[in-house]
Amino acid sequence: MTTIAPAGILFDWDNTLIDSWPSIIHAMNETLVAMGHAPWTEEECHARIGRSMREAFPELFGDRWHDARKVFQDSFAAIHLDMLVPLPGAEAMLADFVERGIYLGVVSNKTGKFLRTEAEALGWDRYFGRLVGAGDAARDKPAPDPVHLALEGSGLTAGDSVWFAGDTLVDMQCGTDSGCPPVLIHPNPGSSEAFPGCEPRLVFRGCEGFHHFVRNLPVPKRVEQ
Repeated sequence: MTTIAPAGILFDWDNTLIDSWPSIIHAMNETLVAMGHAPWTEEECHARIGRSMREAFPELFGDRWHDARKVFQDSFAAIHLDMLVPLPGAEAMLADFVERGIYLGVVSNKTGKFLRTEAEALGWDRYFGRLVGAGDAARDKPAPDPVHLALEGSGLTAGDSVWFAGDTLVDMQCGTDSGCPPVLIHPNPGSSEAFPGCEPRLVFRGCEGFHHFVRNLPVPKRVEQ
């Protein structure tokens, strides 16, 4: 996978392209407190947040998980656009990849409406063929369903020519399970032992490093279908 550029790249959103930890941690702790739980430390949030709400909240809140979801969404909606911060080099990377003819999509466990609102606010929606968030497909990451949805209409199918770039174990699992080579983008990537059965094929500490790597690969010619 290192001799030719991918025909497509599917990106995670939160903390792969934008820094969303402050808004997520704020909303998560407001939700925990409202539901009678102790708030989490920043370290706990980093370790425990990654799955979609419909996957994680029933385990945390039981039969009250729908109430918890509403608290989270209300809290998050009030602040997320004000706290939206692109990660260094992200937009330059996206613009260049599109210029090179690489199909781009997003597969996120952020609620779909929030994902698309953020992309539109940044003016980044123009870079992506599809932005797929939690609830948009039959199942959320790490299931492969949102990968297939993100590729609809692109002429591409999940496989070696479509890379999956993200920052968490869930992303590496999703890429592996859908047949897309997983690429880890994380400032402190750790060891491959943190990704049992879904080790990343490539590892970068940020968007700039990933951009530099891909732009130096020959781009395959797209066949129109």
